[in-house]
Amino acid sequence: MKEKRLIHDSHCRTYRNPFGAVVCSSEIELCLSGELLFSSRKVYLRVWQDDRGESLIEMKPQSGKKDFFYATIKSPLSPCLLWYYFIIETDNEIYYYGNNKERLGGIGEVSRDIPISYQITVYKEMEIPKWYLKGVMYQIFPDRFYNGLKNGAIRNDKTERLLHGKWEDEPLYIKDPSKGNVMKWDFFGGNLEGILEKLDYLEELGITIIYLNPIFEAASNHRYDTGDYRRIDPMLGSEELFERLCKEAEKKGISIILDGVFSHTGSDSRYFNKEGNYDSLGAYQSKNSPYYPWYRFMEHPDHYDCWWGVDTMPNINELEHSYKNFIYEGKNSVIRYWIQKGAAGWRLDVADELPSDFIKGMSKVVKEERKDAVLIGEVWEDASNKVSHGEKRQYLLGEELDSVMNYPFRNIVLGFLLGTLTGYEVDAQLMSLYENYPPNHFYSCMNLIGSHDRTRVLTRLGEAPDPSTLTETQKMQYKLSEKQRRLAVDRYKLASLLQMTFPGVPSIYYGDEAGMEGFSDPLNRRTYPWGKEDEEMIQWTKKVIETRRQFMALQEGEWSKWLVGERHYTFLRKYADEVILVAINAGNEDIELIGKMPEVDKGQMRDLLDDHHTEIQGNEIRIRLPALSGKTYLLQA
Repeated sequence: MKEKRLIHDSHCRTYRNPFGAVVCSSEIELCLSGELLFSSRKVYLRVWQDDRGESLIEMKPQSGKKDFFYATIKSPLSPCLLWYYFIIETDNEIYYYGNNKERLGGIGEVSRDIPISYQITVYKEMEIPKWYLKGVMYQIFPDRFYNGLKNGAIRNDKTERLLHGKWEDEPLYIKDPSKGNVMKWDFFGGNLEGILEKLDYLEELGITIIYLNPIFEAASNHRYDTGDYRRIDPMLGSEELFERLCKEAEKKGISIILDGVFSHTGSDSRYFNKEGNYDSLGAYQSKNSPYYPWYRFMEHPDHYDCWWGVDTMPNINELEHSYKNFIYEGKNSVIRYWIQKGAAGWRLDVADELPSDFIKGMSKVVKEERKDAVLIGEVWEDASNKVSHGEKRQYLLGEELDSVMNYPFRNIVLGFLLGTLTGYEVDAQLMSLYENYPPNHFYSCMNLIGSHDRTRVLTRLGEAPDPSTLTETQKMQYKLSEKQRRLAVDRYKLASLLQMTFPGVPSIYYGDEAGMEGFSDPLNRRTYPWGKEDEEMIQWTKKVIETRRQFMALQEGEWSKWLVGERHYTFLRKYADEVILVAINAGNEDIELIGKMPEVDKGQMRDLLDDHHTEIQGNEIRIRLPALSGKTYLLQA
C-alpha cells in the first residue's frame, strides 16, 4: 500500500492541532488526507482511553474536500493517555491508518490490519521550579570524589570492608567464587568534607545542582542497600556536616539533591537486621517486628522477595501504611526530615518499581515541605508510556515527578556520534519525546551522558571493544590508545555541546569532564583523578556550560530542527529576540550547510565558541562544518 494514498502526520499542526501533549479539557483536531478518501464510504477516528475503553467518531470532509477529513475531540477532565488511529471504509474494503512501526509518531502507515496507535498525553499543568530548569547538574559518587580529611584519614571503618591504600588504586569486587555475591566492599574514603572542599571547583565549572548518590548508612560502597534512612553513613560524615554542606553550597548558588532508595532496603539494616548488626528487632528476626509488614516473606525468615534476586536487598511493600508514614507521610518522615536539613529535592532510585500512588503521595509531601523542591525519577525509557511489572506507570501527568533521568537522550546522542543513528533517526526519536512529554517535562528532563550505571562516556566514544569479549583483568587494564582517545575527546565535545544546548537540565557524571575512562561497574566508579585531569576537556566543558548559562534561549527557549542529514543535525533555540543556531557534524568529512532562515534577512552570525562573526545576506544561511565539529551561533540583526 503506497503511503501517498493516505497521510496523517502527528508532528504537523495541519493534521494534529495542538501538537503534542495537551492539558485536560482541551479540544484536539485530528485530520487525515489522501486520494483513498475519494472512494471512502465512511471514515472513523478510533480513540482509546486507558481504563475507559473505545470511542468511534465519524469524521467529516473539510469544506467540501473529499480528500481531507477531520474530527474534533475533547481531552478528558483527568490526566491519562489517549490512543488513536483511523478506519476507512470503502464499498469493498476496510483500511486502517496508524502509527509507524517504530512507534515514533509523525507520518504513519496504511494497513489492512489493526495498526499501532498514536499517543496523546493528557496532563495537568505543573510548575517546575525555575532554579532547577535553569540549572546544570553534577552527579557525585561520594566514596570516589574526594577525601577532605587530613592526610587521607578514613573515619568509622566497619568490619568486612577493604580500604584501599592509594587513591589511584583500581576499584574491585571481592566475591565468593561459589555464590558470586560480594564478600567485602572496597572503599577509598571520599566524604562530605571532600565535597565541601571542592565546591569552589564545581562553582568555577558552572555547576548549580549536585546530585549525590546515596549517603545514608549502608554496608556497601554504593549505599543502595540502605541501613538507616535517618543517619548519614559515618564514613561520609554526619548530619551536622550535611547541613553545613547544604548551606555552603547555597552560598555559591548550588542546590543539593539526595538519592532516595525506597523500593528496597539492605538486609544489613535497622529494619531487616539479618546480620544482627543493629540493636533493633528486625523483620528477619521476628514476625513481631514493627518492620515485618514492610517486607514480603514467602517463608519466614529466609525466603523473601528481594531486588533482582539479590538477597542483601529485600524488597519493600511500599503501600504498607507504616512504611508510607515513615518515608513521607509522617510529620517527621524521612522525606520531610532531610528537606528540613537542607536538601532541595530527591532522585528516586528505580522509580519504575515504585507504585504510582506512592510517587504521587511523596510528590505532594515534597511540595508541602518545600514549594520549590524537586522530585526526579530514574526511568530508562520514554517516561510517558512506561509499563513496568504489568502496570502503566504515571510519572508526568501533573501529580507525580518534576523530572526524569533522560536515558533516551543519552542513547540518541551516543548513537549519532558512533554512527549507529543517522541525523534523520535522531530527529525522529527526539520528536517522539517532544510529542509525548508535557512541555514543562520536556524542558525539565535530566539530560545525562554518563552515569554510575553505564560505561564511561569516553570509553564508549573511543570505540573500546565489547566488554563481553574481555576478561575482568583485561577490562581493568584497558586504556584507549592515543588515536582512540583523540577521537573520543572530539566526540565528547560534540556530546557536551548537544547536552548544554538542548532543552532540559544537563547532568555531568563526576570525572567525565576530566577525561575518566572505564567499563561498567566497578570501573566506571574509579576515583576522580585530582591533579591528572584532562585540561582540554575541562576547559571545553566550562566553555559550553558558560554558553548555556549566558543565554536564556539555551535555558528556556523554543526548540525546532533546522537542517538534518545522514551525519549532521542542526536545530534552533529561540527566546524573545535571542535566536541561537546549533549545528553538529558527526561525520568524517567537511560539509557546507545551506538553508533558509525566515527569521533573519540581514545581520551577523556570532560564533559563541570562538567569537568569530559572519555577515548574513538575505535569509539564506551558509555554514562550513569541518569533520567531527560543532558550531553554536547567535543570530544578530
